Amino acid sequence: MSQNAKELLTTLNEHQLAYVNLDLANPYNGDYMLASFHLIPWGKLNILQAAAEVSAESSTGTNFLVQTETPYARLLNALVYDIDMEDSVVKIAYPWRLFDREGNVQNIMTYIAGNVFGMKEVKALKLLDVWFPPVMLEQYDGPSYTLDDMRKYLNVYSRPILWTIIKPKMGLSSAEYAEVCYDFWVGGGDFVKNDEPQADQDFCPYDKMVAHVKQAMDKAVKETWHKKVHSFNVSASDYDTMLARCELIRNAGFEPWSYAFLIDGTTAGRMAVQTLRRKYPDVFIHFHRAGHGAFTRPENPIGYTVLVLSKFARLAGASGIHTGTAGVGKMAGTPSEDIVAAEGILHLFKKGHTFEQSWAKIPVNDEDFIAIEALDAKSIEILEDDTWRGLKKCCPIISWGLNPTLLKPFIDLMGNVDFITTMGAGTHAHPKGTKVGATALVQSCEAYQKGIDIHDYAKDHEELAEAIEFFEAEKRKKEAQK
Repeated sequence: MSQNAKELLTTLNEHQLAYVNLDLANPYNGDYMLASFHLIPWGKLNILQAAAEVSAESSTGTNFLVQTETPYARLLNALVYDIDMEDSVVKIAYPWRLFDREGNVQNIMTYIAGNVFGMKEVKALKLLDVWFPPVMLEQYDGPSYTLDDMRKYLNVYSRPILWTIIKPKMGLSSAEYAEVCYDFWVGGGDFVKNDEPQADQDFCPYDKMVAHVKQAMDKAVKETWHKKVHSFNVSASDYDTMLARCELIRNAGFEPWSYAFLIDGTTAGRMAVQTLRRKYPDVFIHFHRAGHGAFTRPENPIGYTVLVLSKFARLAGASGIHTGTAGVGKMAGTPSEDIVAAEGILHLFKKGHTFEQSWAKIPVNDEDFIAIEALDAKSIEILEDDTWRGLKKCCPIISWGLNPTLLKPFIDLMGNVDFITTMGAGTHAHPKGTKVGATALVQSCEAYQKGIDIHDYAKDHEELAEAIEFFEAEKRKKEAQK
């Protein structure tokens, strides 16, 4: 313990002292879930005083020592165990037995990302990273249907899975919507998704949309001899309606694995995500993160990081979650945020912003785990048949503003092709429409696979050439307006 930390300890009152232990022996012993926060105190409080108040509010306490406290309750106090005054980062250990034993992600978030964001004692409080001990991971489902399963179904390897979002996002009838799906599929694309606001609007009734998509998929599969997938937004006003939409899709005659359930996980909530995971373990659960920016943007002083959002999605059992384009696309983002988040949910063992997370449920020095970890390092599918050993991977979904000219730049940042890329306008804005736009995307991917610059590949591929000309011209226009 540093001299500065010792001096700060003398400023704590009796209540605050109960939530601090800067000599905590081995926080990684399995008793605790660990969290790191960037914290700036408000007013006259120093950082340790404010951290103690956060620790209390996010576990057993309130703003005063209460007479109803029992010796056992005190054992469940969260504890500030480390403080970095230079970077204003504090680490807090939470006895994981605090949390609902039913594997409830919403319950954890209520503790560590709930009331604490409204406390007067903090000017800034950003949850940077979390660490789950193996014994805690045992309580949670994790993903069931994974990227590996989707690759097998589609027979797509050594490249990203190519998705689109139907645009315009609203206003198409059910037949018009299905027609755009068909165009993308016959153009060579793998997967189509509802845009996240799509529901049961009067101009595009949900039941008709599902039926027409089924017809369009059947026709595209027959013509291309390739499997196709569609992700339906099942977010709804209540759970009965959400599940009714799921059952409508299941009963529409789709081939198993040819559909996914999209849930707006930030706005609909983690309960909706976990409900889908538990009721439909054979379906790809697609976590759309609309609304996340209010919490995750780096300039926001209150909230949590993309990594934290993504880790909890994996814990909840999402098959995939949007992790951002690292600044390559139209949305805000950086490699230090978005790529770290993508890697944190894709691998069995990865360093985050603060912690080295192992998703193993067995000791990391077990020889079988070491063998699995070695496979993971080579991007070979992991935990296919032995999920007692750890949580399966969660797939990064890369969207917002990409187009065929930006596919390789993002792959270079990512360092691998183990992701799904979703290009909406990047497909539909092609001068010759969606079908040709999909073909241009496929050709861009082929150029990457063959190690050929897209400009050279475009010399013999008209669709790609037209896409490059269009999107590079649009880029120049936008840059001129800045």
